[in-house]
Amino acid sequence: GVWYTRHRRATVGKAPASRALPLSRGTVMMTLLVLVVLTATKNAYLASLSSYFTFYTIDRFGLGVQDAQVLLFLFLGASALGVFFGGPIGDRFGSRVVIWFSILGVIPFALMLPYANLFWTAVLVVVIGFVFSSAFSAIVVFAQELVPGRVGLIAGMFFGFAFGFGGIGAAVLGVYADKEGIEFVYRICSYMPLLGLLTVFLPKLPSHR
Repeated sequence: GVWYTRHRRATVGKAPASRALPLSRGTVMMTLLVLVVLTATKNAYLASLSSYFTFYTIDRFGLGVQDAQVLLFLFLGASALGVFFGGPIGDRFGSRVVIWFSILGVIPFALMLPYANLFWTAVLVVVIGFVFSSAFSAIVVFAQELVPGRVGLIAGMFFGFAFGFGGIGAAVLGVYADKEGIEFVYRICSYMPLLGLLTVFLPKLPSHR
């Protein structure tokens, strides 16, 4: 988005040596793997909501299609706001802090969602959408700070593989929803954000501000 573009303009033209990080190759590779897993998990979970949340609310609460789509709109709107505000928050507090807040902060809300009533379901999906979506810009910037100058590599990993995995995950969840029911799928999905505990392996990077 706009924040990501500003970040790239602020870093372009700097000599690679001045941005070299005191991290071993193994640490960099492990950190990139963690970031890819976090992004793939986040995208798969959000895809499960954007793809099947309407059917879930109709099946569980007996809502009409129009009312169910209002809840989906709330979720998608909160997700868009999360992406928008995640950038400025990352500018102020650092990308690592945003990743920690977003990935770990969503866990209790995701675990509560399958057991909430209609009112709290609406509240929880707004919180989940905003908090979980706020991490994406921070994850991409964190990855580019790990391997400065490798824009194509990072773009392929996070815009290609990770997003593709989210789509595949949504398709797999659809198969299970047909077999076991949509409520069963959402109970299983509620544990997916627990993979966010992998954020403990993210190293602290030196600030370039």
